[in-house]
Amino acid sequence: MTGRVFRLHSTLELPLEDLEEYLDDPDLPDEIDEVTLTRRNNTLIINAEASDESLSKYTPTAQLKASVTETRVYEEEPPRAGGPSWGDEEEEEIPSELVEFACFKGDRETVLQNTAVQYGMFEVLKEIAALSEKGTLTAISEHDDKLEATRIVEGEQRPATVEVVENPQNSAGKNGVDWRDNEFIDE
Repeated sequence: MTGRVFRLHSTLELPLEDLEEYLDDPDLPDEIDEVTLTRRNNTLIINAEASDESLSKYTPTAQLKASVTETRVYEEEPPRAGGPSWGDEEEEEIPSELVEFACFKGDRETVLQNTAVQYGMFEVLKEIAALSEKGTLTAISEHDDKLEATRIVEGEQRPATVEVVENPQNSAGKNGVDWRDNEFIDE
């Protein structure tokens, strides 16, 4: 399997427990033998082990990087502060628990690092995005010489297209300075 990821932006969040459960027995692309999860403080690194034995053991394979945050999850919606108070009733505490979340947030170099088996790890990230109930994954990739647009919102695949537009940064706008034809600059 060959492919590349050109653009990627992720705001995915999912419970760390769900991620670990998925990584216990993931459905991996052919080019990846296995993945390993390493945690360093509040950083998660999911490393790919390539099935291609021609890759040197010193070649850095693709990895996914996420941060870990703790969020209080309530069993029911907590009352809003400043709401009406009926008498001097004691407020009942709403049952809650602290849950660790894996947060895959950022652009390509932040979330998906290194190029060996990069497209395979992108496929793994798409599987993780399908498990996520919060956040979005958008990407432009190339697979089998075709550009592909990916958009997954809150675990659901959504339609996406690749659109080529003129880059407004290439031309000096009405308020911009055209430095090439500036009479005050000596060549």
